[in-house]
Amino acid sequence: MQDAALQQYLLRLFQRHGVELEPDEDWLMTDGDFPAVRAIWSEGSGGQPGRLDVDIVISEERHIEESFAGAGSGEAACRDALDAFERGVFHVLLAACWYVTDERRLQTYGWELSLRTWDVFVAPWLSSRDDIAVPQDILPALREALQREVLGTEPHWVRLFHRRGDDGQVSAEVLLDNAPWAAGDRALASLAWPEGSGYSVRGFIMLDIRDY
Repeated sequence: MQDAALQQYLLRLFQRHGVELEPDEDWLMTDGDFPAVRAIWSEGSGGQPGRLDVDIVISEERHIEESFAGAGSGEAACRDALDAFERGVFHVLLAACWYVTDERRLQTYGWELSLRTWDVFVAPWLSSRDDIAVPQDILPALREALQREVLGTEPHWVRLFHRRGDDGQVSAEVLLDNAPWAAGDRALASLAWPEGSGYSVRGFIMLDIRDY
């Protein structure tokens, strides 16, 4: 998908949810300011899937980066990646950054962290297999890890990925505000993940302070 077509896709996606954005070169801006969003599609080669990179700038200092693989080739691969973006991240971004919340598409909580109350927006877990579910205690484990962090009053986000290969080997990663987060890695590793092989799970969470 060409960059111009991709920008129009995002523009219409936000419009369908009541958010009017304005094109500014590669970016879509909110009333000429932040938050701003752009997407870049890179076609796969050598049998590898393509990649959709979505950047969201919420302030001068806060920049969210998310990437999604697209199965297939050409425009179909890009649309596959866009579907993963919409299901797995978009509605959390919409709630935390543009204050449009559709509780049918995400989970919302109020957590006490760093002596303040936070609105917590949890995207649906994206599992590569329908028969694989995330451990039920995943959110309490992440919340406990966050309670030990000193969180500034700006928004924060957590991205996690857990994969068990066909050989049973596990690879996992948790990022807090785009950076490796050792406490999150330990929280993820402490959970009783399904024993099946050949699956992956990813998740996305945002926190926005309620009383600041």
